Amino acid sequence: MWRMGFYQFQPVFGQVELNRKKVVEKLSKAEADLLVLPELAFTGYHFSDRTELWPLAEDPDHSPTIDALSELCQRRKFYIVSGFAEKQQNNLFNSAVFVGPEGLLSTYRKIHLFLREKDIFQPGDLPLQLQEIKGVRIGMMICFDWIFPEICRVLALQGADVICHPSNLVLSYCQNAMTTRCLENHVFAITANRFGSERRPHGTLRFTGKSQITGPQGEVLYRARSQREELVILEIDPFQARNKKMTEKNDLFTDRRPEFYSELLKN
Repeated sequence: MWRMGFYQFQPVFGQVELNRKKVVEKLSKAEADLLVLPELAFTGYHFSDRTELWPLAEDPDHSPTIDALSELCQRRKFYIVSGFAEKQQNNLFNSAVFVGPEGLLSTYRKIHLFLREKDIFQPGDLPLQLQEIKGVRIGMMICFDWIFPEICRVLALQGADVICHPSNLVLSYCQNAMTTRCLENHVFAITANRFGSERRPHGTLRFTGKSQITGPQGEVLYRARSQREELVILEIDPFQARNKKMTEKNDLFTDRRPEFYSELLKN
């Protein structure tokens, strides 16, 4: 059994050091194998433009946040997937980082940008890939990726057992939709959302909370409250995701007919 979960909290806008300290303190006694944090967990989300975000974003290779998460993982012997404002040369990416006792293991850059994110971030340019930890295969996606079923399907076809899903959700559909994403791929998913509101001169966003752990039968194993801080860790057998049988004669993957799916490859 694996101990997997999320930390749903309310980052303080623009206060990277304060948010980092809060996360480290909250997780410093957690007994877990894998924990997921929200999208842009250390910077906040509702930026007016690239200029406002630029001084708060970090290069993962020279990042106090990555260093702090790595030290925490080394001390507690677990792994973290977290949203991360990534700076690379002149580019900004809405990213997720996979960090463990060994340090930074992998970075995913959000492929499907939502609303005003398109004015601030470059679209993701890295291929979807898995990390294997203690025999468990783990994939990453970010927030609005949920509405594109291709993301979960590709990760599942690569062999994902668990999909980590840092989020800053403002729409009400995702949590229910993730039951379908998990059912149609027979995978676990950990959607780590934030809660609270960010009131800025250019508008206010209210985040929906309700972080969720979903099982491969589409079952909601745990859903957090809407507007409450929660650290939730469940014991899960991730290898249940390897069983793709729907009936004794139906397998989700071997029954696929890719020769009829060519429209998916057209622009």
